[in-house]
Amino acid sequence: MFRLFSLAVSFWLLLSSSLFAQSLQDILQTHAAEVAKPSRSSVSVVLDDLVASGLPQALPFLEAWRDREIVRRESDGLFFRSMESAGEVQLLDLDSGEMIAAENEDLQKVRPNGGVRRAIGDALVQFQLSDPDIIKRQAAVGAIARSMDASQLGPLQASVAGETDAELKRVKQRLAGMLVATFGETPQERIAAIDGLSGDLSVDTRAVLNTILATNAAVSQTLPEGENLAKVLTVGEDISPQEAYSRLVAKNLAPAPVSKAAIRDALLARMDGGSVGGIPLSALGSDAMRAKAYDRLAEDGLVPPRVSEAARSNAVAAHKFYLEYVEADPSITEAARAALNGIETSVALSQTVDLGLDALSLASIYFLAAIGLAITFGVMGVINMAHGEFIMMGAYTGYVVQQFVPDYTVSIIIALPLAFAITFAAGVAMERLVIRHLYHRPLETLLATFGISIALQQLAKNIFGTQARPLTSPEWLDGALVFNDVIAISYIRIAIFVLALLFLMLILFVLKRTRLGLEVRAVTQNPGMAASMGINPDRINMMTFGLGSGIAGIAGVAIGLYAKVTSEMGADYIVQSFMTVVVGGVGNVWGTLAGASLIGFLQKGIEWLNPSNTLAAQTYMILFIILFIQFRPKGIVALKGRAAAD
Repeated sequence: MFRLFSLAVSFWLLLSSSLFAQSLQDILQTHAAEVAKPSRSSVSVVLDDLVASGLPQALPFLEAWRDREIVRRESDGLFFRSMESAGEVQLLDLDSGEMIAAENEDLQKVRPNGGVRRAIGDALVQFQLSDPDIIKRQAAVGAIARSMDASQLGPLQASVAGETDAELKRVKQRLAGMLVATFGETPQERIAAIDGLSGDLSVDTRAVLNTILATNAAVSQTLPEGENLAKVLTVGEDISPQEAYSRLVAKNLAPAPVSKAAIRDALLARMDGGSVGGIPLSALGSDAMRAKAYDRLAEDGLVPPRVSEAARSNAVAAHKFYLEYVEADPSITEAARAALNGIETSVALSQTVDLGLDALSLASIYFLAAIGLAITFGVMGVINMAHGEFIMMGAYTGYVVQQFVPDYTVSIIIALPLAFAITFAAGVAMERLVIRHLYHRPLETLLATFGISIALQQLAKNIFGTQARPLTSPEWLDGALVFNDVIAISYIRIAIFVLALLFLMLILFVLKRTRLGLEVRAVTQNPGMAASMGINPDRINMMTFGLGSGIAGIAGVAIGLYAKVTSEMGADYIVQSFMTVVVGGVGNVWGTLAGASLIGFLQKGIEWLNPSNTLAAQTYMILFIILFIQFRPKGIVALKGRAAAD
């Protein structure tokens, strides 16, 4: 009895020493051969023991081993980390961290190959998932997302509870769900994980589901029972007869067809004097005669016979072609298919909404660019080709203000009224000096304003140069409003949309609720009658042209936050502005809004149908507008009353 007790105590002491006093060096000595000369097939045993040990010194060892900084001292076989200092090699004890001097000739370098280093990197990920440094934890999660291996599931799930960063914890949980969906132990776990992914529209979630739904092409005489079939292929619809026969040949279920090159080579190899197969060489000028000569050789057993079309058709008809899932469990593939179908439906709806938001944003930009032109062209009938240059002047005003006011929010607040004042004054000067002498002479007005636009562009080049200038938006306009992985809109576009709404309400207020608006509408509908009522049409024309030009300046500040600020930026919007006004209805604010919406949505729709060619999209848009004007020449919202008859 005493002897048995002594043996039990000895065994317990031995077990305790192995469990509680084990060092990193002990583990390495246990696998000394694998550590010294690691291979991809044997290194996993070492890595599993290191990960299971939980030793804090295991992480720096793995990093040094991966980076080929581990050496083995030949005298006693111990492993160290090689550190070079002042031209001398020193050894770092892997457990204590003490530095030890050593002779170079006593050291053997450990050089793991690329496959081993990748395996070490996977083991490092498991350590880094709980590293105090969040950057290392994020890198570990990114490494798991790239490799998606079953061995990473356990460590990832174990690290979720202790994760302190809320966003990273959410990413870990989502990634763990993907791993469970792919590598879960039971079908119930995998199906539950797949159902959990059904509301995720991200690309990587769809990639996981597509991996589960991966298929292999198969062929047999009868459809197999008990297999998880994805689809039975119909020859002629899902698969061509030629491809079907090629699959039979690949599976050794049918003889390979004899190619023309094989026929030619066979005939060349079996020429007998001046003939082949009893047919003179001079007669072998066509494929039909060469095939006939080959068939005679086949009858004599000299070459394999050709496969006739009838034989091919019969072989194809005698077999079943189908796709079978790589995943054997039908319940899992059904859950994955249902989840993927739901996600694809949501993605399609989200893409439609995202396209609508883009189109609405573009319509807002066109409305801002065109509303000033709607006032000058619609009310006064002046074809102002320099309207784009007023937009450019407003954008450069914002740029100049930012050079003196470094606070971008304050600079934008200052730039908006200043741009209005400058372009209002420029518009009044242009109307007084040029436009007032050219009323009712549209061709001369067009040529004069076109010349002014060229002069303004050259003046801007002389002052600011030809390079694009930055008009920086405030920090609170950085980024985008993200609804999901598909729908997102930048805050700058939202700001432009809000500004367009404000302009719409302001202009409607001016035209409907102020004396100036009343006089403008009177002059628009009947200048002679307005003059007889004491309204000065000359003054109204000047104020109207100045107002339209000032609004163009404010639009330039807004557009400059979104687009490049150059001397030619006005030319990018002048054509769309005229189209907006004409399509919407000349002289009508609501028409301008309708025209901007139509053109914005139309352009985005055409670009979606033909995303690789934006020039073609613009061409199609112009053709559509030309056809539209043929059927509705007065625009979407036509003027009523006397002005409509002018």
